[in-house]
Amino acid sequence: MKISGSFTLLLLLGAVSANETSESKPTSPPDLYAALREMTASLVQLKADMAAVQQVAFSASLLAESRGSTLGPLPMPMTLIFKNVQTNIGNAYSSTTGVFTAPVKGAYHFDWTTGAYGDGRHGSGAWLLKNSQKVFMAFEDQKDGFMTTSKGVTLLLEAGDVVSVLLLASGLAFDDYNHHTTFSGHLLFPM
Repeated sequence: MKISGSFTLLLLLGAVSANETSESKPTSPPDLYAALREMTASLVQLKADMAAVQQVAFSASLLAESRGSTLGPLPMPMTLIFKNVQTNIGNAYSSTTGVFTAPVKGAYHFDWTTGAYGDGRHGSGAWLLKNSQKVFMAFEDQKDGFMTTSKGVTLLLEAGDVVSVLLLASGLAFDDYNHHTTFSGHLLFPM
């Protein structure tokens, strides 16, 4: 409560006029109880505001419908837009663009998974992007059967930084009611 102590001292010092000396007497005593009540109310509001900002988490899968569908291979990489949003505390993830925008500076953790049926020619893989820069890639390739790949990363983000998942041009991503292709993230702690 370092902030609380500093704020209390500042408030009390501000209640005393700079012109007052030990010889002069104030015309009326300062209402310390009113000042403390006001300070308490301000601290309660500040705590509530900070708690609201610190709750940031989302989790989504690629498709909202239960019918299975495969994306790819494509002529160029594509940002995956995860439409089936299960959790979006803080509303930092957009199911319209597929982009997470950091509301505050802090350490954030992200996980992403892609899955698809192997065809012997195309793997399943995607990059995690931070401000359009490739961070890590998850990739799996197999001749047949169902394949999945996952990765996780913790990133230091500034307020306004954006994070998304980019499907490889040659990659496949499958989703259905089992939610094989997912993107999740949350704020570990603000900085």
